[in-house]
Amino acid sequence: MTILLIRHGETELNAARVMQPAATPLGARGLAQARALAQRLADAGLAAIVASDLPRAWQTAQAVSASTGLAVQASTLLHERNFGAWRGQPHASFGFDPIAREDAPPGGESICDFNARVAQAWAWVLAQRQAAGGPLAVVSHGLVIVQLLRAHAALPTGQAAPQRLGNTSVSELLAAPPHTALRVDDTTHLVGAVGDSGQALFGG
Repeated sequence: MTILLIRHGETELNAARVMQPAATPLGARGLAQARALAQRLADAGLAAIVASDLPRAWQTAQAVSASTGLAVQASTLLHERNFGAWRGQPHASFGFDPIAREDAPPGGESICDFNARVAQAWAWVLAQRQAAGGPLAVVSHGLVIVQLLRAHAALPTGQAAPQRLGNTSVSELLAAPPHTALRVDDTTHLVGAVGDSGQALFGG
């Protein structure tokens, strides 16, 4: 049995490289990516879906829900790192990389606090997978998934967690310890115009 870690689809602010407010929804491209993801997972034998309830992740999860008939259970533990007062500002306007800063932005989370929350999220995900009795889809955010891969997954020897994940990418882990990664950042469901550009802002 496996756990699928899925990043949300693209937003217009991703594409514009702006730090995203919590309420940011998917853009048209992101909605198309979510539909492609949903088609891929329609016959994947999922037993349950959990997701961040921030709109960009929730809309992505709802597309998978529509294709599988499974309800989505929300958890705030799966939210992206809170960048507080920095949200809504262009990434290039800071003069430093705000996503790499370890201290807390005004009204936001430090790296330490974020990593502790992600550890709580992982424990919750494992409990949901156990209760579901089958494969679990987890729809969340880029920085959350990268931290899960770094801290809680067994990656192939010599392979580090990626610095960036594509929108709607799928990373698949075995549910049993040590949670071996079977695939990381798989976007084979995205073809043509909905393919990940690689230029959109990752994180934030």
